[in-house]
Amino acid sequence: MRSNDAAAAADESAPRAVLGVERSASGRAWRDRLDAGGAARALAMAQRLGLPEIVTRVLAGRGVGLDTAAAFLDPTIRELMPDPSTLTGLDAAVARLADAVMRREKVALFADYDVDGATSAALARRFLVAVGLDPVVYVPDRLIEGYGPNGEAIRGLAAGGATLLVTLDCGSTSFEALDTARELGLDTLVIDHHQCGIALPHALAVVNPNRQDDLSGLGHLAACGVTFVTLVGLARELRRRGFFKGRAEPDLLALTDLVALGTVADVVPLIGLNRAFVVKGLAAARRRGNVGLAALAAVARLSGPISPYHLGFLIGPRINAGGRIGDAGLGARLLAGDDPVEAERIAVELDRLNRERQVMEAAMVEEADAQVVARWGEDPGPVIVASSADWHPGVVGLIASRLKERWQRPAFAVTFDRGPLGTGSGRSIAGVDLGGAVRAAVDLGLLVKGGGHAMAAGLTVDESRLSEVRDFLAARLGAAVAAGSGRRDLAIDGVLTAAAATPTLIETLDRAGPYGSGQPEPLFAFPAHRIAFADEVGQGHVRLSLAAGDGSTLKAIAFRAAAEPIGRALLAARGTSLHVVGALGLDHWQGDARAQLRVVDVADPRTSGL
Repeated sequence: MRSNDAAAAADESAPRAVLGVERSASGRAWRDRLDAGGAARALAMAQRLGLPEIVTRVLAGRGVGLDTAAAFLDPTIRELMPDPSTLTGLDAAVARLADAVMRREKVALFADYDVDGATSAALARRFLVAVGLDPVVYVPDRLIEGYGPNGEAIRGLAAGGATLLVTLDCGSTSFEALDTARELGLDTLVIDHHQCGIALPHALAVVNPNRQDDLSGLGHLAACGVTFVTLVGLARELRRRGFFKGRAEPDLLALTDLVALGTVADVVPLIGLNRAFVVKGLAAARRRGNVGLAALAAVARLSGPISPYHLGFLIGPRINAGGRIGDAGLGARLLAGDDPVEAERIAVELDRLNRERQVMEAAMVEEADAQVVARWGEDPGPVIVASSADWHPGVVGLIASRLKERWQRPAFAVTFDRGPLGTGSGRSIAGVDLGGAVRAAVDLGLLVKGGGHAMAAGLTVDESRLSEVRDFLAARLGAAVAAGSGRRDLAIDGVLTAAAATPTLIETLDRAGPYGSGQPEPLFAFPAHRIAFADEVGQGHVRLSLAAGDGSTLKAIAFRAAAEPIGRALLAARGTSLHVVGALGLDHWQGDARAQLRVVDVADPRTSGL
C-alpha cells in the first residue's frame, strides 16, 4: 500500500471529532469512542440482539464482542464465581473458621473504618450469626488509632475472650500488631485486598488476591468481594463437615446488597465478578431487606430504585462520615443489625455527620486548591502534594479526590494536625499505580508507613521529608501520568436529541451497566440545543433545560459547575444554542420517572471547531 493510502486508511479508522468539536469549554476535543471497526461491531450486535444501535455502541465501546454480548447483559455470580480455593491461603482460612463454628469460639472481626470495611464486617458477622456464633466487631478510631490492627485493641479483644481474630480490609502489612496477637495466643486470619510486598505478617492465613504469590486473577475485588468468596468457601467446608444437616444454610445471595455497596464505594473496576456482584446486589438492595440500608436510603431521601449512583454518592458517603469525623463503628453496626429503631437512630446520626463533613470539606478543598495555585501556578507537575496543619484527618482523602478531579493528575492531601508526623491520603488517575509508588517510598525509608491500591493510598510522613517524598513520587510516576493525561479528549458514545432521551432508552442502557471504574459511564452529545433555561442552584450547581428544534425538551444539571468554564458558558448562553455532552439518568419525582442529563461539557457550535 502506498504511504498516502496507508495514511488515508489510518484517518478513516481513527476516532472522528464528534460534531466537529476540537476545543470545548473545558478545553477538550470530543472524539467518537468507536473507530470504524467498533461501529461495525455495534451494528452487528444491534441486528443480532434486537437492541437500539445507540445501546450496542455503548457495549462495543466497552470491549463487548458479538459472541459475549448476551452473557454480558445478564452476568451471574454462579457463572463468574471461581473455585474459592484458587485464592492463596483460602483453604487454611476456611478450615480455621469452620473449626471456630464447630467449637462455638469467640471470634473478633477487626475491620477498616471505610465503606469497604463496614460492608466486609457486616457480611462476616451476618454469616457467622446465622451459623450460631456471636462475633464482636471492632472498628478502630481513625484519629486515635489510625488504619489497621493495633496492639492495644488486640489486647482488649483477647481479654474479652476472643480466640480467633479476623482482619477485614486491613492487616496485610500489620506486622507488629499481628505479632502481638500471636504472643497473646490468638489465631489470626487476614482477609484483605490492598497491595503488599513479598513479606507477610505472621497469621494462619492471609487471603488477599493482591499478595505477590496469588494467581487467582481476582486482584480487582474489593475486600467485601474477597470476604464474600471466603464465605462461599466456608459454607462449602461446613457443608462438607455435615454442619448443615437438619439446619438451613445462610442465604449468601441475599447479602450481595452489601457486596454491591462496598464494591461501588471502593471504586474498584466494575469488571468480571465485580460486575455480577453489583448487578445482583442492586436487585437485592431494591428489595430493602437490609434495615440499615433502608434507613440510610430514607434519610438520604432516595427516590426510585437504588442505583450505583445512590450507592456511591448518597449512601456510601454517609457511612464514611462516621469513620471520618464521628464514631467509626456506626456503619458496620448499621449494616449488620436488624433492629429498625436502632437503624433509624444510626442513619440519622450518619446523615448529620455527613452534612458536617460537607461543610468542612468545602472549606478545606478551597484552601488546598489555592495552595496548589500559589505554589505551582497552572502546572503543578505530575503529582500534587498539598498539606496543612489545620485539616481534619478524616477529610484528607476527599481533598485529594477533589484535587485529582480539578487537576487531572494524582494528588495527595496531608495533615500535620498532631505535630511533625503527618497522615495523608492519595487518589490516582487511570493507568497510574499509586499504591505501588507509596510502597516503594516506604521501602526506601521516605515514608514512616503507607500502602493502598492502584487508585488510592494512605501514608504517614515526617514533615521534614515531605518535599523529598513529592520529588520521589513525581519522578516515579511522571511517565505514567504523562501517558495517561496527554491530550484531553472526551470520548463520546453517540449523538442524540432531546426527543430520543426517553426513560425507556435509559432503562435499556442500564442493562449494559453498571457503570463506574473500568466501565465508563456512557456520554452522549446533544447537537445545537437551545438553552431554554439556566440558573445557579444549591452549592454552585447549574440547573437547565435543553430544547431541540422539534420542540422537545430535556432537563439537565451541571454539578459544582457555576464557577467553572462549563457553568459560565451555560449561564451566558440562555436563549442561544450550545452543543452539550452528558450522562443520562432517571429522575424519580412523585412516582414519575423522567429523563435527566448530567452535563459534563459544552461547546459553542460557532467556534468549537477551531
